[in-house]
Amino acid sequence: MALQQVLIAGNWRDAHSTKTFRANNPATKEPLADEYPVSSWDDCDAALEAAAAASVVMRGLTGDQIAIFLEAYADRIEQRKDELVELAHVETALPEAPRLGDVELPRTTNQLRLAAAAARDGSWANVTIDTSTGIRSCLEAIGPVCVFGPNNFPFAFGSISGGDFAAAIAAGNPVIAKANSSHPGTTRIFAEEARAAAQSTGMPAGIVQLIYRTGHDDGERLIADSRNGAVGYTGSQHAGLKLKAAADAVGKPIYLELSSINPVVILPGVLEERGDALADEFAGSCLMGAGQFCTNPGLVVLLKGGGSDSFVSAVAEKFSGASVGTLLSSGVEKSLAENLAALQAAGAENLTPDATASGNGYCHANTLLRVEGSEFLKSPASFQAEAFGNASLLVIADDVDQVGVIVDSLEGNLTGCIYSESNGKDDAAYDQIAPRLRVRVGRLLNDKMPTGVAVSPAMNHGGPFPATGHPGVTAVGIPASLIRFAMLQCYDNVRPHRLPANLRDKNPTGKTWRMIDGAWSQGDVG
Repeated sequence: MALQQVLIAGNWRDAHSTKTFRANNPATKEPLADEYPVSSWDDCDAALEAAAAASVVMRGLTGDQIAIFLEAYADRIEQRKDELVELAHVETALPEAPRLGDVELPRTTNQLRLAAAAARDGSWANVTIDTSTGIRSCLEAIGPVCVFGPNNFPFAFGSISGGDFAAAIAAGNPVIAKANSSHPGTTRIFAEEARAAAQSTGMPAGIVQLIYRTGHDDGERLIADSRNGAVGYTGSQHAGLKLKAAADAVGKPIYLELSSINPVVILPGVLEERGDALADEFAGSCLMGAGQFCTNPGLVVLLKGGGSDSFVSAVAEKFSGASVGTLLSSGVEKSLAENLAALQAAGAENLTPDATASGNGYCHANTLLRVEGSEFLKSPASFQAEAFGNASLLVIADDVDQVGVIVDSLEGNLTGCIYSESNGKDDAAYDQIAPRLRVRVGRLLNDKMPTGVAVSPAMNHGGPFPATGHPGVTAVGIPASLIRFAMLQCYDNVRPHRLPANLRDKNPTGKTWRMIDGAWSQGDVG
């Protein structure tokens, strides 16, 4: 059993700590061998100091230099693929194949390379040049960024490897990564390779740093510190809102992904057209990965009558007969049980009472709940508790008008979907519901379950509160995700040789798109 070190200012060193923790294997509930420190404020202070120094150096780096680091890091990750996949499987119980090795790891290195391309191109910075007034502006790095990673995506959303990390670095900022306690060993391997990539490409020592855990007070103090520029957080609503309060108190930008039940509206015509296939599609989406996706369909709205009864029966049978997946941690297991109990206490009926939790390690029976639309509307907030895991709630509405009222009562979500008959039978209902759902979600889908988030420049992995803390930005989708970790900086009558390269008359890359006197151009000024 070894006590792992923290990475601060480019060096692995013993942490300042009086407490330690160990991760568990979710499939066996047994603690793993390595111990990890709970860092005191001394570690946070040292990391902030190193990050602040690195931030000054990074302001003088070109986009190409940052891109070279990101690409070198991606290459090094791929060289340790087998080790990363094996340890992440032990720490999370997520399948080695295809999930970790064939899907999530390639997505992670792809994100890093896309971020590198955005840094090299520079068009993300919204360069604006007004020659008549001598005023020029662009987005530039905001300063050190603290990234808190989630438990369910140890690679693609990891604090030292995922989308927030890639965006923050590509925008020119150093990152202080706070590992998720569920997979600290996996995060340590990423940190080893990030450090090596930084050294081989001449990056400043504090560009990437890692601590594993802090006390709550020190965590809040860390993100509120004046040396910190911004925060990226993915995790529970409870912890996220505490961090948001600390950041808001000092006006610090914080970008949160908190919770989402991702409503799906299924109209009558599509049930007549392909109800059996839709039951398969929904059950597969909801139970995949034990339902531990931020875009899992946690609430489904149906209209009473027609094919709804047979659809509900078919889904309940599939839930009861499907194998039970392993949950990520004891905390996920406990939270799922508590929130399902709360939903039933509010009036939801359990349609799968005989289902058993026969999975390995941390687990819960596949659970399908049902409530009438009129009951839902008596206490909408009570029925929107996120049951994160292998569960979903069906809401049976009286008519299309009531569906609209139900949609109006929803909190903000990452996604929302409407299924409709392919030949137009449901078009009138769709036209009534879609505008109301549109403002409740960041991404609207048709005839497609929301599980899964494509890495696309057009993707919005965001949405109104409480899905995220800010409805105007995305956590997935490069280059748009970079702007979260940048600030608009304006130069008025500044001498040409003192301007940032992308604001000078000559286009520094020959490819960067710039707004010059009201027109987008890749050319030089004048």
